[in-house]
This record gives sequence, structure tokens and C-alpha cells, in this order.
Amino acid sequence: MKRSTVNHTIEIAKEVFAAVGLKLPPFAYWNVHDWENKGPEADEIRRCMLGWDVTDFGQGDFATIGRTLFTLRNGSKRWFSGKDYAEKLILDPENQRPPRHYHRHKMEDIINRGGGNILVQLWKATPDNQCSEANFPIQVDGITRTISAGEIMRLSPGESLCIPPGTVHQFWAEEGTGICIDGKRYTVSGEVSRVCDDYEDNCWLEPCSRFINFEEDEPRRHYLVHEYPEAL
Repeated sequence: MKRSTVNHTIEIAKEVFAAVGLKLPPFAYWNVHDWENKGPEADEIRRCMLGWDVTDFGQGDFATIGRTLFTLRNGSKRWFSGKDYAEKLILDPENQRPPRHYHRHKMEDIINRGGGNILVQLWKATPDNQCSEANFPIQVDGITRTISAGEIMRLSPGESLCIPPGTVHQFWAEEGTGICIDGKRYTVSGEVSRVCDDYEDNCWLEPCSRFINFEEDEPRRHYLVHEYPEAL
């Protein structure tokens, strides 16, 4: 994956987030030169991995398997921050998705923050890390319903879905329903959850490299969450 793709998708994310009325904090706009003057006062951003996060999960097909996220707040099991919650914004180009996965401990709400529709496919995980064929209950905006294994649920703007630990999931923007920019459509999803630990809490059902290296075909504009320099 090229650094130029990272730079481009972050600029698209800023534009789409603004189009649905979402404001980002100041550190979303810090560039690599701004970070040259940041000392330990910014340690929570570094250590809790707040900020921009772009990945193709090592698949080499960012348009199909990929994510552009901005982590607004998070705690850390490695560094005490006093926070036991997290919040993210996710750019959803139509039909782009992450690999199927579940979390051992994290419970999360996936929220459609605006644009088009979000499609969420769900299964319960088996003890051997596969998708169960059993039906199971799920909550949509506080209403409990029973769904079948692999059922796809549609969230329109404002709707949310609670995903408990041990629930395999994959979600993406429904084709043809989002905000159109340069001929491509985008939706924004949000995640509100327990602390997000991308190193130890994710169980992937498909090949995955969560944090990747990039081909540096142009200068980096923003540090990603796994690239921050140490404090001065």
C-alpha cells in the first residue's frame, strides 16, 4: 500500500466527515512538522493510539479490504489513562470492508453517523474460532431481536447496533447510498465501545496484518496511530 493512498484517503475522510456535520479535534490536523514540537503533554494521543489509522490489513486490495479510521478517545491496558471506553469514526467507501473478526472482550456499538446505509453481517463465534450456524439475539437501538447466522442487517443514518464480545462481524457501506465525491460514494460509521486493544483483543477469521508498512512514494502528511515519534 502506498503512502500517497494514505494521504489521499485521509483528505477524503476529512471532507466526508465535514459533509455529515462531524467536527474533528485539533490533533486531527497536526502534520509531521507539528509533532516535532510535541512533548509528554501529548502522551495520551501516542500511548492510547488516538488519531488516523489506515490499513489494507496486508491484503494489497485497499478498495475492497481496508479501513480509514479516526480514533477520538481510548484507554490503554498498557498505560493507565483512567478511561475504560473508546470512540472512533470510520470512513466507509461503498463495498469496502475489514476481514471478518470478533473481539474477546470489547463490546461495541456500530452507529451510522450519516451518508448512506451501513450493512452489517453477523454470526456468533464457536470455541474453535469459526462462525456458528445458530440463531442468536442482537440489539438494534435498544430493541432485541433474534437473527439467523450470517444475516445482513441494514442501518440507516442514526441507527445503531450493539455487538457483544464473541460476535463475528463485518460491515460496509451499501452501494449507491452514500455521499458522492469524485464519482465515489461514502458513508460514515461510528464506534462507541469498551477500550480498543488492536494488539490482543482481535480474533481474525481471515488473513490479517492489522498495522502495516507503506511504500513511501510521497512524503507523509500525518502520522498514523502506530507511527508517532517519541516525546521530546
